[in-house]
Amino acid sequence: MADTPPAVGSPAPDFTLTVHDGRTVSLSEFKGSRKVALYFYPKSDTPGCTMQACGFRDAFPAFGDIDAVILGVSPDPVKKQAKFVEKYQLPFPILADADHAVCEAYGVWKEKSFMGRKYMGVERTTFLIDKSGTIREILTKFDISKHAETVRAAVAAID
Repeated sequence: MADTPPAVGSPAPDFTLTVHDGRTVSLSEFKGSRKVALYFYPKSDTPGCTMQACGFRDAFPAFGDIDAVILGVSPDPVKKQAKFVEKYQLPFPILADADHAVCEAYGVWKEKSFMGRKYMGVERTTFLIDKSGTIREILTKFDISKHAETVRAAVAAID
């Protein structure tokens, strides 16, 4: 995978991951046809991650109106992703990156600290990708409760 994380203006690294329902999705499937809101989150069915996913769920119809897809990625296994999707009725693909290779390629797999303990995990990050496969914006610091609307507005502004 990449030594340096992708930056705004660079091509989004392609990947193929397993979706919560067992099929696979590749980022390249959307090239030329759809914009992509690719969001990485730490762990399914935790308070912040659930709030973020449910925000995207509630805003989902508006993303279709702007030719955009939402893809969520975490290092959780497919089975856990499937339970998360079912529990909260998420209408978009939740992808399992159990070996965190895609998280590493996007530079979101980082050392974190909680209550004095250091560990490796996902830094919550959203990449906005245009129809040509170019990263147009990277969001790392945001209010989770307003994130879906912020992302929708930013994606709508992409040509």
